[in-house]
Amino acid sequence: MEKKKNILWFAADQMRCDSLHHMGNEASVTPNLDKLSQEGVSFKNAYCQNPVCVPSRCSFLTGLYPHTTGHRTMHFMQGPDEPNVLRVMKHKGYEVVWIGRNDVVPSDRDKSDYCDIYYDGITMEDKSHAVNLSMKADNISYEIPEFMKKDNYYSFYMGKLDKEEARQGQDWICVDSLLAYLEEKQRRTDSKPFFIYCSIFFPHPPYGCEEPWFGSIDKNALMPRRPSVMSLKDKPSMLYGISAKQNLQNWSEEQFNELRATYLAMVSRFDYHFGLVSDKLKEVGMYDDTNIFVFSDHGDYTGDYGIVEKVQNCFEDTVSRVPLLVKPAKQFKVKPGNSEALVELADLPATIADMAGVELGYVQFGKSLVSAIGGNPVHKDAVFCEGGRIHGEVQAMERGHGPESPYWPRLATQCEEGPEHTKAAMIRMGNIKYTMRLYEKDELYDLDKDPLELNNCIDDEYYKNIVNNMKLRLLQFFMETGDWVPNRKDKR
Repeated sequence: MEKKKNILWFAADQMRCDSLHHMGNEASVTPNLDKLSQEGVSFKNAYCQNPVCVPSRCSFLTGLYPHTTGHRTMHFMQGPDEPNVLRVMKHKGYEVVWIGRNDVVPSDRDKSDYCDIYYDGITMEDKSHAVNLSMKADNISYEIPEFMKKDNYYSFYMGKLDKEEARQGQDWICVDSLLAYLEEKQRRTDSKPFFIYCSIFFPHPPYGCEEPWFGSIDKNALMPRRPSVMSLKDKPSMLYGISAKQNLQNWSEEQFNELRATYLAMVSRFDYHFGLVSDKLKEVGMYDDTNIFVFSDHGDYTGDYGIVEKVQNCFEDTVSRVPLLVKPAKQFKVKPGNSEALVELADLPATIADMAGVELGYVQFGKSLVSAIGGNPVHKDAVFCEGGRIHGEVQAMERGHGPESPYWPRLATQCEEGPEHTKAAMIRMGNIKYTMRLYEKDELYDLDKDPLELNNCIDDEYYKNIVNNMKLRLLQFFMETGDWVPNRKDKR
C-alpha cells in the first residue's frame, strides 16, 4: 500500500484574495506564493463561511457551516463532542502538529485530543497538554505616528516595527517551530505522515511591519480604493455604523495609501515565511510528498469603503473572498494556474480526507477539491457566507470593549439593537452575489458590471427572476445544512 502523503495547512489571518501579485495586484510582492500558483492551483473565487476568526475556523476545521452548530460569535468555540478534522486525522494515523493561533478550542481545555504537538508561538515548547494559554499577537508595542494621531485612534495603523523586537514576535516563533519540527522529523526513522496546521497572525491588524518589508511596496501601483460607504446607497447599516465611529472620513489618500502599503508589506512578510517553509520541505526531501494548502480565515477592509478591520455580517469580497492555493503531492493530477471555480474553505476537510484515503466519520457539507485541482472548471454551483444575530440575542453582542479599545467602533455597533448586527446570508452563483438580510434591505451585486460592489441593484426589475432563483437556492442550502446529527445512539 502506498504511504499516505503529508499535509501542510499554512494559514494567514485576515488576508484578502486580491492582496496577492498573481491575483492581479501590481503593488503586491509575493514571489513564493506566485510560484506556488504555477506548481499547483490558486482559486480565484474561494470564500470563507464567516468573515471573522472563530466562526470561520470552526467551519473549515469541520466542514460544517457556522449556523449548523451555532458558531456565530468570537466567544463560542467548539465543545468537546464536536467533530474536528485535526482530531480525526490524529486518530487515522497522522502525526498532527498544531502551530500558532487557536480560536477553536476553549483555552481552559488542553489540545492533546486534537494533536500530538502544539506550539503556541510564545515558546518553542510542546504545549499540547497545557491549559489557559494566553493568545499573543504580533502587535508589538508602538507609538502611533503623530500624523495619524491627529485624525483618529481607530485606524489600527502602526507603521514601521523595530526589527529586533519584531523578530521576537509570534509568527517568527511559529515558523521557527515548524522548521525545527521538519528537521527533527527527517532524523526520525518512523514513517508516520504528518498533518501540520500552522496558523500565523499576519496580516491581521494592527497594520505594522518591520524592514525590509516595511517601505518595500510601490504606492503608485496600489489598486484604486473603493469610495467611502458614506457616499453609497443601500449598503448594510453595520458599515455605516462602523464608518461613523472609526471616523476616517477626513483621511487623505496619502494616509490610506500608507496604511494599504503597510498591509501589503505584511502580506509580503507572510510570503517570505511561507518561502522558508517551502525551502525546508525541499531541503529535507518532503516537498513532493506533501499536499500544501495556503489560505486565510477571512479578509480585511484595509481602507476600502472608508473603513478598516473586519465585520461579522457583511460579505464584500474584501472580507469574504480569500486566498486558497493548493499544491498537491506528486501522485495527484494537477492543472497549474489560477482557477475560476467557486470553492469554499468548508471544502478543506473533505479534500484532505480524499487525498489521505480516510473517512472522516461524520456528515460533510464540504466537497473534495481534488477534481478542481485536476482542472475541472466547475466545483460548486453556489458558495455561501453568513453571520449576525437575531434581536435580543445579547450573548452574541460581544460586549465589554470601551472606547479605549481599537475594536470599539465595530463592537459598539454590534451591541446596538437596530439592524446593524443582525442575521444575513450571502450566496454567490456565477458572478451574481445576493445577500438576504433579516431586518433590512437585501443586497444584489452583478460582479461583471460592478466588481467593487458599489451599486446595490436589489430593486432593479431586470434581476427579479435571478433573485427569486437565488432565494430558492438559499432555502435549499439551509434545508441541507441546518443541523447535524452525531453518529451515536443514546438510550431512550
